[in-house]
Amino acid sequence: MSSAPVTAARTTAAQAQLSVRRAIRHCLRDLPRDAPVLVACSGGADSLALAAAAALESSERPTGAVIIDHGLQVGSAEVADAAAARCRSWGLDPVIVMAVSPARGPGAGGPEAAARHARRAALSAAADEVGARALLLGHTRDDQAETVLLRLARGSGARALSGMTAVDGLWRRPLLDLPRDLVRASLEGVPAWSDPHNDDPRYARVRVRRDVLPALVDGLGPAVVDSLARSARLLRDDADALDSWADREWQRLGTCGGEVDWEIDDLVALPRAVRTRLLRRACLWCGSPATDLTADHVESAEALVSDWHGQGALAMPGGVAVVRRYGRLSVQPPRGSESGR
Repeated sequence: MSSAPVTAARTTAAQAQLSVRRAIRHCLRDLPRDAPVLVACSGGADSLALAAAAALESSERPTGAVIIDHGLQVGSAEVADAAAARCRSWGLDPVIVMAVSPARGPGAGGPEAAARHARRAALSAAADEVGARALLLGHTRDDQAETVLLRLARGSGARALSGMTAVDGLWRRPLLDLPRDLVRASLEGVPAWSDPHNDDPRYARVRVRRDVLPALVDGLGPAVVDSLARSARLLRDDADALDSWADREWQRLGTCGGEVDWEIDDLVALPRAVRTRLLRRACLWCGSPATDLTADHVESAEALVSDWHGQGALAMPGGVAVVRRYGRLSVQPPRGSESGR
């Protein structure tokens, strides 16, 4: 699909829906025509537009929908039932409604993260139940731009700044190259649910959507949204290339028993972006939990290579240790543990 900007200006509902249908076809082009797919539909405008277009494409392949009721708001069950009824009226089959209870308390993260984790688990279960080969999500180009801005504010690296991917295994986002206004124009007056959380300024994404991105558009012009999405695509290419390089170096350098033990000179010869990827992978392989291993941990480990001035062993999450001695760097699992993973 062309990466040229698509706009909603002077676009009829029929033209907008055709754009959405083409995007769906493009995103599923690698799957057999008889491969079942599910649309994740919240009842909001973007996911309803996706469901409506997918229904029109359903003569090509078995297409159903799954609606997740998070139970976080009064009347959420009614919203889920209304979305299910709409999907059934368009001919989607099966239409599955699943109620979930996001985790709460220590270790659950914020409400957004907990809801996202519960939703993804439920969607995966629904896909397994019906044998779906793809789960279609309604994220648009505007969602991509918001994601890039949020991660930029957090000081993220190239992989995080590459944003959401159109195809990530089971998960597929056909609308990432389409602006939100065009996607919603395709609904042609179909009533959609408006999630009150999308207007709550306590959430960073809401502030970016309501204040930050409009200010950038006002100051730099409407092309800024497409430019942010294009930057994400370019960064994804770079991150993929660096990850591939790091994979080759991992195989070349190898592991030693239950730990990683590499020559400092071999690490110094690599670009820093490849070296940090290797060190992060080594810590994970030796037992550091991915949820606890931060960029600061990896930076400290990398400093044992590039800024050595006699630092002692580093304690990493999960009881992993990183040690430099005699011209070698060792990443060691916790004492008494099994060999690295």
